[in-house]
Parts: sequence; C-alpha cells; structure tokens
Amino acid sequence: MKNYVLIPGAWHGAWAWQPVAQRLRAAGHRALTLTMPGIDDGDTTVRLTDAIAHITNTIRRYDLRDVVLVAHSWGGYPATGAAHEVPDRIAEVVYVSAVVPAAGVSQLDELPAEMGAFVGATVAAEGVVPIDLASLQAVLMPGEPEQVQRTVHELLVPHPGHYFTDALDLPPVTEIGLTARYVLAERDIALAKPGAEFAARIGVTPQPVPGGHEAMITHPDEVAEALL
Repeated sequence: MKNYVLIPGAWHGAWAWQPVAQRLRAAGHRALTLTMPGIDDGDTTVRLTDAIAHITNTIRRYDLRDVVLVAHSWGGYPATGAAHEVPDRIAEVVYVSAVVPAAGVSQLDELPAEMGAFVGATVAAEGVVPIDLASLQAVLMPGEPEQVQRTVHELLVPHPGHYFTDALDLPPVTEIGLTARYVLAERDIALAKPGAEFAARIGVTPQPVPGGHEAMITHPDEVAEALL
C-alpha cells in the first residue's frame, strides 16, 4: 500500500482530487486530499510557507511513509517545498499538469508578461486573485459541458495573492535524490509554459493522459491509472 497525498492547484480545494482519490482507494491505497490554508474566500495573509507546512504537518501527523506526493498546477510549489522538508518520507513526486518550480521563480514570474502584469496588479489591489467563469471556460475547461463548467466554477474561491508571488529557493526534487514523474493532460492550454518544458526541469518526458487542465475531474479513470 502506498500513501497518496494529493495537492490541488490555484482556486481549488481537496474536492478536486476526490474522483481520483476514490479510484486510488479502490486499488488498495491510502489517498489524502488536501485543501491549502487560505482557500476560504479572501484570505490575504497566508504565504507559500504556510501551504508547505500544512502538507508536511499532515504527513507527520499521520506518520506517513512511502508517500506519493501528487501536485496539480500551482500545487507544484507547495509539493516541491514539502518534498524538500521530509524527503525520507517521500517515495515519489508526481506533477500532474503542474508547475515544476525553478529556484527563485514565483508562479507570477512564470506567467506571460501581459498576464503576469494583470495578476500582479490584482494581487496589489485585492490581495487575492479570483477567476471568472469566462476564463474557466476558455482556459481551464474548454469544450466541456456548460453545466460542468458552471458547477466547477461555483466551487472555486479566490487564490491568496502571496501564493502567486512567493518563490522557492530550492532545486528540483530530483537533485536531492527523489524520484519524480510528470503527467500531462493532452489538451492542456492553461499552463504558463509547455508541460514538456516543466517536465524537462526534472529530466523526464511527460506521460500523457486525455483531457484538459482539469483532467483529474473530467478523466479521473485515466489520471488514477497514470498515478498507479
């Protein structure tokens, strides 16, 4: 039995990983889905270090070993930080259509210039970054049924601004001897850079799964199979 710890991306909570988690449990493994601190409608105070601590505290509280740490999208940041904190408990880090952080580079820095300027201004003005339905439909879930898009959008909450502006001063997890993989949704257009570019940071070729950026919701069978 392995212990899967599943970290969501920006705006998402633990609910986003539940369809995949159910399939991992059915295969005989433990699966914990986490919501990062501050994902509660407007928290402007939390920092990336808070998210990292939440993951490591969960791993330690349950005394988890042989952990497969799974990250989606922005979740690559806190997952990478947590892997550096408890490397002896980590069996593997799996990035699923996720950012593989570069040392000293924040999520904001990874964005294209125009988008980065918009997000930076929003953080400065509001302290959080919301996402509207039109953006979800065009970028996160294009081509999905409208009712599914609307339901997912209603579950999203504004993302704490410091989560976008904080960076990690750490190398890739593979440089400290950990195993890592990269699972890439074939129709993902939401990543700030091509998934293959992020995968190259850990020296691997992406493993494809069907769907777009929200593949863990729209294609949980295939994503679970890739993790297994």
